[in-house]
Amino acid sequence: MAAPYGLIGLGVMGENLALNIEEHGFPLAVYNRTAERTRAFAAGAARGRQIIPTYSIPEFVAALERPRRILLLVAAGRAVDAVLAELQPHLRPGDVVVDGGNSHYADTERRGQALAEAGVYYFGMGISGGEAGARYGPSLMPGGPREAYGELEPLLVRIAAQVEDGPCVTYVGPRGAGHYVKMVHNGIEYGNMQLIAEVYDLLKRGLGLSAPEMSAVFRHWNAGELNSYLIEIAAAVLAYRDPATGQPLVELILDEAEQKGTGRWTVQDALELGVPIPTIEAAVWARALSAQKALRVQAARRLQGPAGPRPALDRDTLLPALAEALYAAELSCYAQGMALLRAASVAYEYGIDCAEIARIWKGGCIIRARLLSEIQRAFRRQPHLEHLLLDEAFAAALNARQERWRQVVNVARQLGIPCPALSAALDYFDSLRTERLPANLVQAQRDYFGAHTYRRLDREGVFHTDWTAPPAGVADAAR
Repeated sequence: MAAPYGLIGLGVMGENLALNIEEHGFPLAVYNRTAERTRAFAAGAARGRQIIPTYSIPEFVAALERPRRILLLVAAGRAVDAVLAELQPHLRPGDVVVDGGNSHYADTERRGQALAEAGVYYFGMGISGGEAGARYGPSLMPGGPREAYGELEPLLVRIAAQVEDGPCVTYVGPRGAGHYVKMVHNGIEYGNMQLIAEVYDLLKRGLGLSAPEMSAVFRHWNAGELNSYLIEIAAAVLAYRDPATGQPLVELILDEAEQKGTGRWTVQDALELGVPIPTIEAAVWARALSAQKALRVQAARRLQGPAGPRPALDRDTLLPALAEALYAAELSCYAQGMALLRAASVAYEYGIDCAEIARIWKGGCIIRARLLSEIQRAFRRQPHLEHLLLDEAFAAALNARQERWRQVVNVARQLGIPCPALSAALDYFDSLRTERLPANLVQAQRDYFGAHTYRRLDREGVFHTDWTAPPAGVADAAR
C-alpha cells in the first residue's frame, strides 16, 4: 500500500518527526542517504509501525501516493540542493516538497522558483521545539504556494503542538516566508538566551549565589510573569549535578557558545532592511566573543576592571530588580523581532500576520513564553500596530520597570560584569523614546566630508553647506 507522506532524513529530528506523524494516523515512507541508519530505525523505534523503510530515491518515490507529499529533514545548504537534484527527476506536476530544515529564506525562494517551473510545489517550513518538540508537537511555520497548502494542512494541524486557541501552525505566507519567520524566531531565541545568561552571571558573580540557589531563583521566576521554556530549562540545568564529580555540571562546561548561523542571518537581513535589532545583534557577537577563549584568557591578565571598593549589594533589593529587568529586556527583544517581521512582510510581500505568529509560538517552540499571549492580544487589538512597544499595555509595563532595569545595568557596570544584551535592550528603549536624537550632528558631519546634504527642521528642502567657509559666506541653497 502506498503511503500518503514521505520523509527524507533520519537524524534526530527526522526520526522523531516520523514517529509523531505515524502516531497521528498518517502512514509514511522514509529514506536516509545512509542505509544503515534506515535499517536501524526500521528495526528499532519504527518496528511494528506504519512506516515503510526504503533504500533508494526511486524506491522511496514509488512508495508514495500521488500527489506525492515529501518532507525533507536534512542539513541546510548543499545537502538540500543535493537531495533535490536527486529527487527532481522522479517528481511530477502537483507533487509537494517541504524543506523542514533551517534553510536560509533566500535559498528557499530560489529552490521554489526552480521547482515551480516543473509544476512542483515547494515549501520552506520552520520547525521549532528540538527533539522533544519533533516527537510530541513542535511549532510549525510553513511558507510556500497558498494553493497547495491544503495538501499539507491535515497533517500539520495534527502533529503540531496544541494550545488553548488551536494548533501551533499557520500558513505563514508565500515563497520563503516560513523560513524567514523561523530565522527571526531563532534570532529572538539568541537574544533571550543571552539575557538569561547575563542575569545568571550577575546572580553568580554579583550576589555570589550557588548553582542550586540560582536554580531556585529561576524556578520561582518561572511561576510568574517570566514563565517560559528557556527560564524553565535554565532552572533545570543549574540544578543538575555531574554524576562523576558531584559538582553542578553547568560549572564544568567550557564557556564557548556555538552557533549555526540563523542568528547571524537575522542580523544581516535586519541591516539590509534598516531595522534595528540591537539585543539580537549583541547576542550574536557575545557568542562570537565567547568563542575567542584563548584571547580572553590573555586579556584577563592584561586588562583591568573597575577600581575602588566593590559596591554593597542587597539580595532582597537586587533579585526583584533582576526579575523586572529581565522581563523588560525580553519584551524589548520580542518587540525588535516583531518589528523585523513587520518590515520584511512589507518588503518581501509576505503578508505575515504577527498575531498568528505570536499564537503559534505559544506552544512547542523554544521561545514559548507567557509573554507571547500578551503579544498576541496586542496585535489582535491593533492588527496594524506600527511597533509593539507603542501598545498601551506594553508601554506601561516598560515604564513601570525602567528604574530597576537601569539599576541592574548600573550594578553590572560597577562590577565590570558584561551585559551587552541587557544594556542593548535598554538603549533601544531609550533611543525609541527620544524625540530628538544626536543624529543631526552625524548628518552634519556627513555633509561636511562627503556633501551628503541634510534636511532642516525650520524649512522644506534638501541642503548642503560649505562648512569650511567663514560664517558670513555660508550659503544654504535649497535643491
